[in-house]
Amino acid sequence: QVPLVESGGGLVQPGGSLRLSCRASRAILSTFNTYIMGWYRQTPGKGRELVADITRDGTTTYADSVKGRFTISRDNSRKTIWLRMDSLKPEDTAVYFCNQRFASISAGGGSWGQGTQVTVSS
Repeated sequence: QVPLVESGGGLVQPGGSLRLSCRASRAILSTFNTYIMGWYRQTPGKGRELVADITRDGTTTYADSVKGRFTISRDNSRKTIWLRMDSLKPEDTAVYFCNQRFASISAGGGSWGQGTQVTVSS
């Protein structure tokens, strides 16, 4: 497995913003370019849910709950993806996981980062 290194989580007030980043530190660049990269989140007692993902050519998918508030992006030359989160709500509180998978692997499969905690609270 190729390590995925996440950063950027933390505590933020409702209405605030955060930006998460995830770098595939040891991925071969040509291979990284083929991955579908994504962000999932998980709260206690629940399974991981897709937040957003992005294909190698920049096609994006978002969960309905985050559309218009979150933006996923990637820079293949830096083997990095980001999740910009605006207008955060308490219900966005979760552990956020970076994910990478080949297109032949179903959503929810592939490799995972260690997770980063996002807490939205006043």
